[in-house]
Amino acid sequence: MNLTQEQWAEQVKHDDDAVVLDVRTADEFNEVRLPRAVNIDIYKGQGFIDEVNQLDKDRKYYVYCKAGGRSQQACQLMNNLGFTNTFNLEGGITQWRGEVVED
Repeated sequence: MNLTQEQWAEQVKHDDDAVVLDVRTADEFNEVRLPRAVNIDIYKGQGFIDEVNQLDKDRKYYVYCKAGGRSQQACQLMNNLGFTNTFNLEGGITQWRGEVVED
C-alpha cells in the first residue's frame, strides 16, 4: 500500500512496533536516513530475500528508498513472501519533509 508523507508520519508515530525499512544501498543509507530505519539493500537480490525472510512477517513494515520505485518493488517482493503489512513511502526520502538522521 502506498502512503503519502502525512499518512506515513502519522502511522509510524502511533505504531511503536513498526519497522522502518530503508531498501537503498549502504552508502545512501549512511548519508541520510529516516529515524528508526534499518537497512536491507534491495540490490542484493537473493541476499535481500534471504535477509527479509528472517523478519517477523506479522509486524508492519514502512518501506522507503530514494524516490519510491525500489521500495514499491520491495513491498511487492515482501508480500509475495507472506508479509501482510507493507507500506511504501510515495516519493521516497527525496520528497520527505520530516525528520532525518544525517552522518
